[in-house]
This record gives sequence, structure tokens and C-alpha cells, in this order.
Amino acid sequence: MLTFECVLIRQEAFELVADFSITPGARVAVIGPSGAGKSTLINAIAGFVEPVAGRILWKDRDIGANRPGDRPIALIFQDNNLFPHLSVAQNVGLGIDPGLKLSQAQRARVSWALERVGMADMEDRKPGSLSGGQQSRAALARVLVQDKPLILLDEPFAALGPALKVEMLDLLTEVADETGAAVLMVSHDPTDAARFAQSAILVAEGRAEAPVPVQELLENPPDALRAYLGD
Repeated sequence: MLTFECVLIRQEAFELVADFSITPGARVAVIGPSGAGKSTLINAIAGFVEPVAGRILWKDRDIGANRPGDRPIALIFQDNNLFPHLSVAQNVGLGIDPGLKLSQAQRARVSWALERVGMADMEDRKPGSLSGGQQSRAALARVLVQDKPLILLDEPFAALGPALKVEMLDLLTEVADETGAAVLMVSHDPTDAARFAQSAILVAEGRAEAPVPVQELLENPPDALRAYLGD
């Protein structure tokens, strides 16, 4: 489904090499030391970072020339990227139409997505009145209405407390299973990776390695990951 074909990303003195594939519907954690290039890898898939060599393929089609909005992806960042002057429903509606010119059917889809994430009674509220967990739910609802086959998350729940984080990871798992989307989630927390992901990509020492079962990686970490985890 998603393939990095001999990809080289270079940013000043930093280099990252990636050469692997992600299977359809996979839930994958992207883990590794701080500054190793985890977010860079996600940004390359999204189209915000351009490789200097190699190709990023989606279903065997090179998407390197595609703008971010034309790629088969939905994104959630750590700050959830909610616009404070818009209501929750409007923020979710942006996932369908940036101009918010929604049909009745599209508005119904927004309502359905908010109901699915447990926010059916919060459509008219502004992000500033929401808790961190509610903001994360709104961001996930915006992903739902986009109905994209690939979801990218860059430490989306890092600011949440342990109980809320578990709740959101479980909700994300449900959404991924229901939609069949493949999910790549950057996380600095191995507990999050173990709870959510089936496999993990280790980003360390200039390489993004091919996915391996997450428990296998955490139980037998290479030296770079062992040092990061403090084992």
C-alpha cells in the first residue's frame, strides 16, 4: 500500500534513509530517539518534506509530485490544529470542504462523526472551551469525515494524562478497525506503541527501519533504542 523506495531525505546536515513498505490496514508506531527524524518521516509522506532521492509510492503510484491536499492521507498533529474562532462542527467540516460550503448530507456526516467520538452535544462549542481530551476527539472526528485510507499522527496525545491517553488510543484503534485505514503514529512512549500498534518502525542513526512486531522490538531493542528507553 505505502512504499518508501530507496528514499533519502536531507535537511542541512541531517539525513534519513527509508526503504520499506506498509501493508494495508496496518497500525504502525514510529518510535526512536528524540531528533532522529520521526516527524520528518511523517512529513515526507504528507508532502511537507521533499526527498532528494527515491520515491514514495501509494498503491505502486509515485505521489512525490502530489500536493499535501491531493494525497490519500488525513493528519492529526500534537496541537490538534483546531481553529479557535470556529465551532467544533465547523472545525470538523473543514475536513470535507475548506470553504465550509457543506451540503445537508455533508453536515449530517459531521454530526455522525462527532457522535462517533462522543461529542454529539458539543457541535456549537469553540475549541477554547474544550478539555484536551475533547479537542483530541474533535480532531479525530475531522479525520473520520475525510475517509482517507492512510492516517498520520504526530504525537497526538502527548499532552493528555495517562487515563485520557489510553481512552484516545483505544478510540483510535476502533476507528482504524472500522474504516480499514492504515495508521502511522509517532510516539515517544513505548507503552502507547504497545497498546495501539501491531508493528513499529524504528527511526535511529539516520535510518527508518522496516516495520517489525512492536513487542519484538521493545523486548529486544537495538542499542540506539535501548539507550533512549533507558534499559
